[in-house]
Amino acid sequence: MANIDGSWDCVVKSPLGDQKSVMTIKTDGATFTGTNSGAMGSMDVNGDVDGDTITWKQSMTVPMPMTLDCKATAEGDVLTGTVGAGAFGSFPMSGTRKS
Repeated sequence: MANIDGSWDCVVKSPLGDQKSVMTIKTDGATFTGTNSGAMGSMDVNGDVDGDTITWKQSMTVPMPMTLDCKATAEGDVLTGTVGAGAFGSFPMSGTRKS
């Protein structure tokens, strides 16, 4: 199991350009809690942990209300994954550990 806990500098490659954020993750067994903060605001996140992979749903309001389906896998200090935006498709996400 990878250690996913910590702060991550993340980038989602979206049609609106690179969406940068800082995601903090604190695992507790098979679940995690944290925050995701970026130019479009800050929100609490929580989801599931399966080995070195986390999954969560994230509601956004800007530029329009939408629920995102997110999945990311940690390998050392690198986080890679996808953000699903319903009918708009799926976008790649990457991150590097800050701490």
